[in-house]
Amino acid sequence: MIKACIQLKGGHKSFGETQVLCGVDLDLNPGERISICGESGAGKSTLLRVLAGLDPLDQGELQIWGKPANQIPVWERAIQFVFQDLGLWPSRTVFQHLSDVLQNQGFSRKQSKQMALDSLERLSLSDLSSKKPHQISGGEARRVAFSRALIQKPKILLLDEPFASLDADAKALSQTWLAELVRQSEAAVVLVTHDVSETQTLGGEVFHLQNGVLHSA
Repeated sequence: MIKACIQLKGGHKSFGETQVLCGVDLDLNPGERISICGESGAGKSTLLRVLAGLDPLDQGELQIWGKPANQIPVWERAIQFVFQDLGLWPSRTVFQHLSDVLQNQGFSRKQSKQMALDSLERLSLSDLSSKKPHQISGGEARRVAFSRALIQKPKILLLDEPFASLDADAKALSQTWLAELVRQSEAAVVLVTHDVSETQTLGGEVFHLQNGVLHSA
C-alpha cells in the first residue's frame, strides 16, 4: 500500500471570525500532481501552508509521510514551497541562489558550484547566472524560484500562484517551462491558482476551493 505524502482529514482553519477552511480532506500521493483553483481570498495559500505544516489546524488531522505533522521536523518533510512573492534574496545572484541551497544541504563548495552551473545550463538559465533579482523579468524570476526549489530534489513541491502578475506571453512561456521541469521531477506537486486555465499546466486532478470547502472538479 502506497503511503500518502500528505494526508489532511477534516481540516478546519479560521482567522478571527472568518472561517477559511471547513472540513477539508485531501490526500497527496508520491509523484501525484494536483491543482487547486479558487477566487482570490478563498484560502488557497492558507491551505498550502496547512499542507506544509507551517500553519496549525484549528481542528482536523494532518499527516506527513504517515506521521502527525507536529511529530516530523521541517527538515525531514522533503517539502519545497515556492511562495507567491518567490522569496528570492535581493543581494544574491541567480547562480548563488542555486549554489547556496546546495551547500546548505551539505554539498561541498566545489560540488555546489558545478551542480549549480550544470543546472543553469540544462534549464537555459546560464545567461542569467550573474544577475540579481532586480535585474531580471518577472517570468525569469519565477524560473529561478522553481529551479532553486527543484534542484534540492524535494519529494513534495507546493506552488502558490506561480504565474501571478505575468503578462500573457510570459505566463504561457512559464507554464510550458514549469510543466517540462515538473515532468522531469519525481516530486508530488500541488499548484494553487485563481485562474482556472492554469490548472491545465501540470495535468492531474483539479479541485476547487469555495467557501472553505474543497470540491473535485
